Amino acid sequence: MFKMLRLFIYLLLIATALFYPAASLWAEDEEQNEEGPIVYFIPVEQTVERGLEAFLQRSIADAEEEGAEFIVLEIDTPGGAVDAAGNIANLLQGTDTPLIAFVTGEAMSAGAYISLNADHIVMSPGSRMGAAQVIDGTGNAADDKAQSAWVANMISAAELNDRDPLYAQAMADPRVDLPDYRAPEGDLLSLTASEALEVGYAEAVASNREEVVEWMGIEDVVAKEMDVSFSEQLARFVTHPVVIPILLSMGSLGLILELYSPGFGIPGIMGISALLLFFFGHMFAGFAGMETFILFGAGIILMLIEIFVPGFGIFGILGIASMIGGMILASFSTFNILVSILIAVAVAAIAAIVLFKFFGQRGPMKKMVLHDSTTTEEGYISSVTREELINQTGRTLTPLRPSGSVVMNNERLDVVSEGGYIEQGRKVKVVATSGSRVVVRELKDEE
Repeated sequence: MFKMLRLFIYLLLIATALFYPAASLWAEDEEQNEEGPIVYFIPVEQTVERGLEAFLQRSIADAEEEGAEFIVLEIDTPGGAVDAAGNIANLLQGTDTPLIAFVTGEAMSAGAYISLNADHIVMSPGSRMGAAQVIDGTGNAADDKAQSAWVANMISAAELNDRDPLYAQAMADPRVDLPDYRAPEGDLLSLTASEALEVGYAEAVASNREEVVEWMGIEDVVAKEMDVSFSEQLARFVTHPVVIPILLSMGSLGLILELYSPGFGIPGIMGISALLLFFFGHMFAGFAGMETFILFGAGIILMLIEIFVPGFGIFGILGIASMIGGMILASFSTFNILVSILIAVAVAAIAAIVLFKFFGQRGPMKKMVLHDSTTTEEGYISSVTREELINQTGRTLTPLRPSGSVVMNNERLDVVSEGGYIEQGRKVKVVATSGSRVVVRELKDEE
């Protein structure tokens, strides 16, 4: 009872952390004039992924609802996923509120693409923007098809706000030669704040928010900032493409360890918590709905039915399919989730083999496997071994090919030869007995 109560408390804490409505909107100065023009400051930081997309979608919707005069995206990111960057670009293009990309640190790769989709770009001293070549999962340059599409997106984003597309192309294509900006052929272009100002990719250089607002030319601003809540930070973390296979591996490994552990303890809590983080994180990010929980839960129930009720594997197959289907529905990328599932299955299989080999069958696993055997010591005797027949002789009643019959002490016996053919009427001797099996050997005349 205590263990179940402890598990419930753990799960309640996780759910509370994920869904607690942390305050995300606040005014920089509570004493400021609330009647002035509203300017929203939205952080675009860390890796660009689908969790960031969900956060920006919520933030821009709040800004539009409040009637913000400007939206300032404070960008400091090394880049990230191409698909997330594309969705964010569509989100930025779909709002009527003027957008300002304020590059506070780095706007590299996907960060540069997001910046180019803003109506205006302001950079702080020491910041950089560029180096936007597409990289695949192995860390190498993507294939020509993906690269060509990405370069076209960069050029289109530059042209969207009347910026010279040559520099956007040089950021994504190393074949473009711009030696004046330290980007000869073979290198990607990265612009400093002053260089971006020179080529028209930045409209101002500002050290802080006050200077950005001053550049806007508006006064009595009501500055509001969108903070990433704890729930959103957690959602961004667990939806990262690198974290997903780790979570699924921890989930499968924890459940496998629990099968070999007495009672319900840390491994089971670890496994369930990892799976809950995966599903709740994807749900909070807007990628999963209740149908994913229902499908995954149905898969677990079917797997339990398969374990305890013989079903010729049907329940097991349906259970596995339901669990995988739930994960796919919860994910934003079918390819990524399938790779993650394969990694988790491999980790679980290796763990199960190691545990079974070195620790044997313990915990619930021991209860699932039948260990009783029908041994002679337990009183189970299938046939009596007639050891008294050994070394006795008789004659073959039928040919032995290699089985047949012999007559021995006026008793007919079913026997087998040691392997060779023995003709009818030959003299034989019993050399071994085991249960109902009697083995004979032909005797030569001299024997």
